[in-house]
This record gives sequence, C-alpha cells and structure tokens, in this order.
Amino acid sequence: MNILAFDTCLDKMYVTLAIDGEVKESRIVLNHDEKYHSAFLISTIKDVLKKNNIKPEDIDLIATNIGPGSFTGIRACTTVARVMAQQLSCKCIGISSLEILSKITGEKSCPVALDARKNKAYFYFENEIKGAVDIEEVKALLKGKQFITDNKLQQIIGGNSYQETEAKLGDILAKLAYEKYENCDCDWRKLKPLYIQPPPMG
Repeated sequence: MNILAFDTCLDKMYVTLAIDGEVKESRIVLNHDEKYHSAFLISTIKDVLKKNNIKPEDIDLIATNIGPGSFTGIRACTTVARVMAQQLSCKCIGISSLEILSKITGEKSCPVALDARKNKAYFYFENEIKGAVDIEEVKALLKGKQFITDNKLQQIIGGNSYQETEAKLGDILAKLAYEKYENCDCDWRKLKPLYIQPPPMG
C-alpha cells in the first residue's frame, strides 16, 4: 500500500511517502523568506513522488494532520488532501497533531499540551483529546508526568518541547495512518479540519 502523508499545521511542513508500512522518503520544509511553508506543499509532493517513481494514481491512502495548529496550515493540508483524494479516487484519513505528537517518545502515547492562547492549552490526555483546557488544570493533571508541549507553553508548565526535538513527525503520521487504515471509513468527504477554538480575529 502506498501512503502519502503530509502536515502543514505545525512549525515545519512534512511530506512522507511510505510503501507497505516502510517509509521511503520524508521531507521537511521550513518557512522560506516571507513564504509560509505550506506554499511549497504541492511542489514538494510532486518532487517526492517523482523521485520515487510513484505516479499520483498509484497512491492508495492520503494522510494529513487536521489540527490543532496554524489555521492557515490546517486549511492548506486538509484542502489539498480532500482535492487529491477526490481526483485520485483514493482513501483519505485525518489525524490530530495531538495524537501525532503523543507518539514522539515511542509506541506508548504520552500527554500533549499545546498553547491555545487565552490561558488555555490544547490537551491530549489518556489517549483522548480533551479540548482547550485551562492551563492550571493542565498543570495539575500533568504533575509528575512526562509530556510533550511547545516552546511557548514549556516556559509556563515545563515538559519537553517538540520544537526542540528532531522527531520525524511525517513518519509518525504515516505509521498511524497505516495502523488505522483497516478500521477507518477513510472517505475524503468526511475529512474536516479540527478547529477546537475559533480563528484569532485581526
């Protein structure tokens, strides 16, 4: 099975190609000059497929991060995933950035808390998305535990920032998609962004 996985929700863009559960190539793209990394998504996908002699119609499953994260990034990757899956008549699956990040430390999921503004954190705890939770409540639940966070929230609650690691998030996304494939409807029409909070105004 050929899986194309990509993520533009977080601070880096990932495009990963996996074949029968094995990652063949994984690209990381940063913001460049004044262009947000998602501007390079289509060209990076084309290049990864071409380099590995995979035609778009050979893709069996498209996997993408549905958020939370950058609102621009969420819109970009979910839109591209839906359009590609529709045009190629292939399966499509969305996985939360919280679940992806929970696998940084290994097979067992760990808690994740990401900055959600307004003194709240997007919270993944005990293998479940809890939503936008007050930071004080998050701190109490995470006391004495190892957990993943981001640079901004790390200054407030501690933990390990995913932004300071070399974690291969594209590989994790592809692996999760492979594991979930058999029990997933994977219809592109059902792929929707995960907006836990409304976009910031202004």
